[in-house]
Amino acid sequence: MTRAESTNVKKRRSFPDLKALIREKYPGLPENQRKVADFLLQHLEEAPFLSVVEIEERSGASKATVVRLAQHLGYSGFLEMREDLVKDLQSRMMITEMFPLLPKSGRGETLTAVAHQDVENINQTINQLDPKVFTDVAQMILEASQVFAVGLGISSLMSRILAYSLNQVAIRCTPCVHDYESFMEQIHMIGQGDLLIAFSFPPYSRETIEFVKAVAEKKRAVVAITDRVTSPIGFYASRVLPIASQNMLFTNSFSAMTVLINALTTEVALRNRVKATKNLKESERLLQENGYYYAG
Repeated sequence: MTRAESTNVKKRRSFPDLKALIREKYPGLPENQRKVADFLLQHLEEAPFLSVVEIEERSGASKATVVRLAQHLGYSGFLEMREDLVKDLQSRMMITEMFPLLPKSGRGETLTAVAHQDVENINQTINQLDPKVFTDVAQMILEASQVFAVGLGISSLMSRILAYSLNQVAIRCTPCVHDYESFMEQIHMIGQGDLLIAFSFPPYSRETIEFVKAVAEKKRAVVAITDRVTSPIGFYASRVLPIASQNMLFTNSFSAMTVLINALTTEVALRNRVKATKNLKESERLLQENGYYYAG
């Protein structure tokens, strides 16, 4: 690499650029380098302050692998990459812990332990979300002719909650329901100008991945809501919203997912205040007139 090329690399390597670069290079990375890449992306706030030894221990890869990943990304070595991460972290307005952790009164108290985990998920999600990506997704929702949401398992539930929430604020959103039709049989519904929002969390559904890939190949806009930017559906999406979903059980916690859905819906409503307010008032009026509310 020439000195001029090295200077250009340094100029363009801000932290968000590094995330995009890792995502771009990820499919071609060896398995051990993927471990390091995943660790860096999932620990955005603390990674700049860790030594190569600490990253080795926590990622499960060797020190040499950490260095090779840095070089694969265009750096001379680990220290140069970390220097950029530190500088960028200092320049950004960091979102610190928004929700204080509840005090633990006993290790055996399931309620407190689960609440701790969910609060940590929400904090981690807030810290790792790129505000620009979040606002971009809100604008994509507003500009779409129609929004579709898809997912299986808990992701199916989240897709329906998103559809319900967006419809409440006058955004036409339809969940793709895996019932008498497979996802692939519903692909014809997603036309030019439409937007697909896909939910996918471990263990990843092959059907969801194949459906998202097919939609992307039809040149339709795709947003991925998943656990990490390098998850399988992330490579077919123009925007990725990573959500922390760690749980004490083998399933995924959905607390941070619902926070994101609520935040997205609120952002969309604020950007489309008149139409959203009119829709909410009209819905309220119709429900009252037709006796849907308990009057006792």
